[in-house]
Amino acid sequence: MPEISEQEYNQQRLLQVNEALGSGMFVYVRKLLQKLPPFDIALILESSTAKSRSVLWQLIDPDHHGEVLEELSEEVRKGILKSMRPEKVAAVAEGMDVDDLAEVLRTLPDAVYQEVINSMDTQDRSRVEMALAFEEDTAGGIMNTDTITIRPDVSVDVVLRYLRLKGELPEATDSFYVVDRHDRFIGAVSLASIVTSKSEQVVSSLIDADIEAIPPEMDETDVAQLFERHDLISAPVVDSDGRLLGRITIDDVIDIIREEAEHSMMSMAGLDDEADTFAPVVKSTQQRSIWLGVNLITALLAVAVTSMFEGLFSQLAILAVLNSLVPSMGGVAGNQTLTLVIRGMALGHVGDSNSRALLYKELAVGFLNGLIWAILIASVVALWKQDFVLGGVIAFAMLMNLTAAGVAGVTIPLVLKKMNIDPALAGSVILTTITDVVGIFAFLGTATLLLT
Repeated sequence: MPEISEQEYNQQRLLQVNEALGSGMFVYVRKLLQKLPPFDIALILESSTAKSRSVLWQLIDPDHHGEVLEELSEEVRKGILKSMRPEKVAAVAEGMDVDDLAEVLRTLPDAVYQEVINSMDTQDRSRVEMALAFEEDTAGGIMNTDTITIRPDVSVDVVLRYLRLKGELPEATDSFYVVDRHDRFIGAVSLASIVTSKSEQVVSSLIDADIEAIPPEMDETDVAQLFERHDLISAPVVDSDGRLLGRITIDDVIDIIREEAEHSMMSMAGLDDEADTFAPVVKSTQQRSIWLGVNLITALLAVAVTSMFEGLFSQLAILAVLNSLVPSMGGVAGNQTLTLVIRGMALGHVGDSNSRALLYKELAVGFLNGLIWAILIASVVALWKQDFVLGGVIAFAMLMNLTAAGVAGVTIPLVLKKMNIDPALAGSVILTTITDVVGIFAFLGTATLLLT
């Protein structure tokens, strides 16, 4: 029997749920949802229409609402929270991790937010408010406060007895953090060291003082790179006074990496990375119209350049046929460079120290590619139309545009980054405008000089 992929399995399950909902088999759907983990329930919700979501949410076990909310994208989560009464949101919040709860609270209206905060006990409220004190996309904003701390002067036996009394460890616990009586971070002791050491051994002799503590202001992208470089499972977050605030775990970092990938992909199309696939028609239209309007303005600039040579088309109709070729090649070449540079910036490979070397390299690549394709297209056009001057015109335009595309592909993201504008969001439109204008002007301008 052939194995089915995870995607095919999810689609089958979604079809099963939708058919059951359509038939009014709500008890069956409830039982089906009870068997699924929170991530799979979230996937079904995100794959359903707004009308089906409201029904499905009512059929999910209320004890699992918090876990499901943690897995949902921001846009879908907002829609569900908007339909819930404040006291229901407060009840759901009780079982959520601090970092996930902080993310949810940021999306709530002020009145609901205040009611949820007021419903918490003093300890939980202080933990959440600590997380909310930091920016959303920083280490402090994504950290968890569920850390196990130990003192350096206790024995391994004391630690083990404490763990047995506690009964369970926080998720992704690979080490314990050693602090002094003022909660200042000293170092970490691995779980393996505690389990394998002699019971009378003192914790201070097991401390790894080389653990790199993360400041709460560090950007989450830098946090992900730190985890990648050092193969971390968890890492402590420590303030400027050396006090331990919490920890970041590998599951949070995986979410960051996934969100960064989605952001880059969606931004290239001018869309929000949290965009709801099944959002209402009017809302989706509004979101996309903004970017289409920007695109129209840039396209009109290319049209304006073309209109400058309107008389030339009436004399040489072949120019109208060939006019789109040069901008198209420049756009492809430029987007290759742009994508490479944005990826390099995201990975920390590209910065002020090596941007000039990258610029020279891409300038050379653009010129060489331009030379190769200029010779090729010039040969085709010259043989096709028996006009070597026309071949030379398109060859020159191709060389200029591919060279310009290489330069633009490097400089645009670097300049946008300095201006605190997301290169993935705005870079593609600016690049397309440059390659269109340069390509059209080089081709038709040269044609005007040599063919008329």
